[in-house]
Amino acid sequence: MPQFVSLDGTPASKFCFGTMQFGGGSNELESAACFNACRELGINFFDSAWAYTGGKSEEILGRLIAKEREQLIITSKGGHGGGTGRANLQSQLDDSLRRLNTDYLDIYFLHRIDTETPLEQVFETVAGFLGSGKIKMLGVSNYAAWQVMKAQAIAQNFGIRIDVIQPMYNLVKRQAEVELLPMCASENIAVTPYSPLGGGILTGKYDSTTASGRLTQNEEYNARYSPKWMYQTASDLSILAAKLGVSPIILAVLWVQANPTITAPIISGRTTKQLAPSLAAMGTELSEELYQEVSQLSPKPAPATDRLEEA
Repeated sequence: MPQFVSLDGTPASKFCFGTMQFGGGSNELESAACFNACRELGINFFDSAWAYTGGKSEEILGRLIAKEREQLIITSKGGHGGGTGRANLQSQLDDSLRRLNTDYLDIYFLHRIDTETPLEQVFETVAGFLGSGKIKMLGVSNYAAWQVMKAQAIAQNFGIRIDVIQPMYNLVKRQAEVELLPMCASENIAVTPYSPLGGGILTGKYDSTTASGRLTQNEEYNARYSPKWMYQTASDLSILAAKLGVSPIILAVLWVQANPTITAPIISGRTTKQLAPSLAAMGTELSEELYQEVSQLSPKPAPATDRLEEA
């Protein structure tokens, strides 16, 4: 798999911290505290996006990384708003670099597929970013496997390649196992998945009917995690975690990290208290036996060919 290293040669930490909450759920002081907690444990891999919190995420992260930029691996994403046309990608990348107070991104992701812009134009534009040194590596987020492979073929016409993908992946969202993860293993593409806690459902927070949070207040997340079986899986995970004397968050994060195709799960939190269980997972791994036990708490998706006898 492609190796992520900072400008000074430091390898990427096995977890990445996602800054989507910076400037939103986390104010600047809370954001700084979460960043510092990550750094104390050796996390040097931080993910952001042009679209996060109206630019505040990148601005806050930019102030936090200023003194040690060359020791860190910083990513951002473009094209979520306004599409992936040449002018929009260029404008958003320039915004991201300015906000982050840096002249390069270690990894640049196309945030999502844009069916209105020819991929030839998209990757010709990105090839220019790579050639100028404004970005060091290219990734795509929220692409289907066939879209990745189509994009990869076109990218190679411009002498570049997709080195990493950023899909959703967690114990109750396992669709990536069907085609994305096998594709990455076959094609030497790294994987930095987001949402290992399933938007919070796997924390155990939503066991109670009185609980409130993103899953109950945000229509998108409510729809994404609405099936009842997901709540049963979350409850079963909490029961197993209690037997082991650990937080279900630790099991959820380690389950994602234990998949051999995964390069670095993206963990996050609004406060250091909320982040602490994910950070606690830094120092341990799941045994194969426990990995299989956790895996059995949710349905394995059907194979791509739908030949169920092969599952």
